[in-house]
Amino acid sequence: MPQTVNLTFPFRGRWLVQNSPANRVPSHGTDAFASTYAIDFVPVDARGRTARFSIASLLHPEPPDLFPGFGRPITAPAIGVVAAVHDGETDHDAFRGLPSVRYALTQHRRAARGWRALAGNHVIIEIGPGEVVALCHLQQGSVTVSVGQPVAEGDVLGRCGNSGNSTEAHVHVQVMDAVDPERATAVPVRFDEWLPRNREIVEIA
Repeated sequence: MPQTVNLTFPFRGRWLVQNSPANRVPSHGTDAFASTYAIDFVPVDARGRTARFSIASLLHPEPPDLFPGFGRPITAPAIGVVAAVHDGETDHDAFRGLPSVRYALTQHRRAARGWRALAGNHVIIEIGPGEVVALCHLQQGSVTVSVGQPVAEGDVLGRCGNSGNSTEAHVHVQVMDAVDPERATAVPVRFDEWLPRNREIVEIA
């Protein structure tokens, strides 16, 4: 197994952990696209909730800006150089309840379209030899960096969105050994020497 890479959390505020490799590996149920040790963070409010769930949530898709974390800044989790950027995908509706079931049934179509269809808007940063971090599902039009640009830890890269294979606003983070996720191998990751588990809430001041 490759050596674990330690990052800082790429955000501030309160975030709920989902699909953590602390609970299972591969964390997202697949090794495809170097996602073996990927982790998701969902922005939540002071009570640890995303948008209020209602009868409408159960039956219908919801606008992404209904969710409290939509548009929160996403920051560089390490010093590095921007290796790839994509910022052309729309922020689609969020899917909970029955709409999430229908959305899940179409995931194979997005996977067949490759990395961009799954990652949505994203930034990939080379942080060291064989160490590349991808931050995905960013808000359309929010990416503030370009390829070749050096970044410092904490620099704003974009904003939390709902682009790509996403049921509600969140950020997906994964580390790999090469820039191309279709050819890379996944690398284990920790954040501030910690790997939070599913349903834990991370709060960064």
